[in-house]
Amino acid sequence: MSLHYSLVLSQPKKEPGLLDHLNVIPVPDRIEVIVKRLCDSLREIIMSAKEVPWAEIEEIRIRVSKPLLLRGKDQEYFLDSLGKTVAQDKAYKIKKEDVMQTLERMTQSSLYAAEEELKQGFLTLPGGHRVGVTGEAVLKNGFIQNLKHISSLNIRLALDISGQAKMILPYLKRPDGSLYHTLILSPPRAGKTTLLRDLIRCLSEGVPGVAASGKTIGVVDERGEIAGMWQGYPTYDLGCRTDVLDGCPKASGMSMLIRSMSPQVIAVDELGHPQDVEAVLDALRSGVSVLSTAHAENGDDAKARPVLKALFEKSVFERLVLLSRRRGPGTVESIFDLRTNTDLKLN
Repeated sequence: MSLHYSLVLSQPKKEPGLLDHLNVIPVPDRIEVIVKRLCDSLREIIMSAKEVPWAEIEEIRIRVSKPLLLRGKDQEYFLDSLGKTVAQDKAYKIKKEDVMQTLERMTQSSLYAAEEELKQGFLTLPGGHRVGVTGEAVLKNGFIQNLKHISSLNIRLALDISGQAKMILPYLKRPDGSLYHTLILSPPRAGKTTLLRDLIRCLSEGVPGVAASGKTIGVVDERGEIAGMWQGYPTYDLGCRTDVLDGCPKASGMSMLIRSMSPQVIAVDELGHPQDVEAVLDALRSGVSVLSTAHAENGDDAKARPVLKALFEKSVFERLVLLSRRRGPGTVESIFDLRTNTDLKLN
């Protein structure tokens, strides 16, 4: 069975991505937490960049001896020392001290305290922004213990956009109002976490005419991206009936929430570890609906990955939402009913 289906969208002439909706967090607020954690030279450049369409910027790439690069939805921008957009060979070249000073500020001058995150290749900042990190891996018994000689930082700017969830919720709920077990698939940078966050918020608050009564949601936010937790408090609004377990592995976190918080829905981001399978099955046996995401280009790609393949073989999920970047992040390519092998068309 092939799960790669053609486009399913709500508007007949234009299929919207997440960025086509309103309610985007204003750019100054969105990047403020990033700017104050950059070294002085990079901060000045970014704050002087008046020609950049900040609403579309998704990543800031900082690589030693390479040009400062901003990646947008459909375009890249190189910046010079004055913050002007220029050709690649005219751009500001990142210095080693730029990277180290920025990393010190992002870890509050304590690389040791950030060791657990660094050995996974990323840091999480307030607001759910994730900073990818590369350098020299320090191994012990074949496992990564830390990174040293850091050479690259990839700052991925988180977005909080509402509106998309209301469009697809009618296809994700059962006649009794409960949620079908749902898996959102997308390649990187295609908006899966943003859509997951919006679905959590809508389910928690309730949506008149769509999901009338709010539900108790338990969120296992292993990487701190869904809620954007900072010192124990979420920086994103996930609804009044949502409980967040931050920085906890998904498998143990799902079990903890089910035992202690009595959720109706468990939401997790990026299934992929073997232990996640049994945790999801335990949730189902407890009568909890599961809402999750995973990295994959399409259904066939997902089924080729051992963990996701096991979940498909056990018929865990009832709805599959496939996203792409074809018309910007959050383009809904299909909503698939896995029980009847039906591609549900949005009207």
